[in-house]
Amino acid sequence: MSGTPGPVDPREPAGDPREPAGDPATAGDPPTAGDPPTAGDSAEPLESPLRLEEELFEAPARLEREVTADQVSLARRLRQPRTIISLVLPPILLVLVFRVVLSVDFAELVQAVLAANPALLLAAVGVYYLGFPLRGYRWVLLLRGAGSRIRIVDGTHILFLSWFVNCLVPAKLGDVYRAYLLKENAPVSLSRTFGTVFIERILDLFVIAILGLAAGFWSFRSGLPSSMQFVVALGVGVVIVLGVGLLTMRSFGRRILVRLPVPSRVIDLYDRFEEGVFGSIGVRALPGLLVLTVVIWMTEALRLYFVVLALGFPDVQLGLSGAAFVALVGSLLTAVPLSPAGLGVVELGVVGVLTAAYGIPLQEATTIALVDRAISVFSIIVLGAVVYAVSPVRRGRGIPCEETLPGGAPAPATPAG
Repeated sequence: MSGTPGPVDPREPAGDPREPAGDPATAGDPPTAGDPPTAGDSAEPLESPLRLEEELFEAPARLEREVTADQVSLARRLRQPRTIISLVLPPILLVLVFRVVLSVDFAELVQAVLAANPALLLAAVGVYYLGFPLRGYRWVLLLRGAGSRIRIVDGTHILFLSWFVNCLVPAKLGDVYRAYLLKENAPVSLSRTFGTVFIERILDLFVIAILGLAAGFWSFRSGLPSSMQFVVALGVGVVIVLGVGLLTMRSFGRRILVRLPVPSRVIDLYDRFEEGVFGSIGVRALPGLLVLTVVIWMTEALRLYFVVLALGFPDVQLGLSGAAFVALVGSLLTAVPLSPAGLGVVELGVVGVLTAAYGIPLQEATTIALVDRAISVFSIIVLGAVVYAVSPVRRGRGIPCEETLPGGAPAPATPAG
């Protein structure tokens, strides 16, 4: 998994340059040549309505290109000291913790990996990468609900590139990068698109919490270890917070925002973001999206399950429910934005759950965690670098996109003239 997105950047422009730049209720109508100047108006001659309209459409688009391109530039981010530290420091600390503090024998670890069943390791890789077209399909469905139709192959391509970025850069820049890539290749609103990424993350967290609780109760049906009670409480807390947060946003979000001293452009951005969040997920579509999200996260559980089978440790009996619980705890830890893909945090967390909850020896738990992370992170970096280097989408070459009304209905044709 790749974690929960943060709030929309208030510097972001107001979406598609072809759309109105502001809400008349909040931003005010542009003056026309026939309006007499008021006491507060400048005495200078008013510009023509056509020129004012051009500025309303062109200025946000120009700002969007300048700001977002700089913010999401991968080359720029990789040169920043914070990114370099977040890439280099966690692996070094991880090796020191495992080797010096926990006395893990890396030579024995390598031998265990070399003795693993290659067919089962390939199965782990295969079931993991099966999740990407499923994720791409889900995002396409959300985009369709928000008013944009793209092909599943294009949605999967952009999503995979965003995961590659998340594996290299902290703070979940890949989520912003995904919305930016789609904006650069199709006539869509950046704020509305980011709303679909946000609701996708909400679906992920909700399903991770519910599946994790179900897998945990089944795996520990003979009695929940005291060391896992906090994890279960955390899962319950996540579900409650998500529910309350979405209800608050839906019912009071805009009303709270308009009472704050913020520019009307920020309110317009929020309106588009909220359209992406709630317009992309209707009541009828919600059950199907939830089922699809469950299938997606079961691919994560199956990946870890096949890794355990491939290593073949005789004293490790994790089972599918145990693999699901451990994998989902690891996925939840990737939301920690201290390092790319939760590097360092996830490995220690997974080893901690395997040893404390399931009594797996430290050496074997470390081997399982590192092999699993090699598939879910290192393989993304290797394959993602290849895709990133040759991708026409990264260069803004364009993808087929059809604009629709919220809910997926085709948008009416614009009258000529």
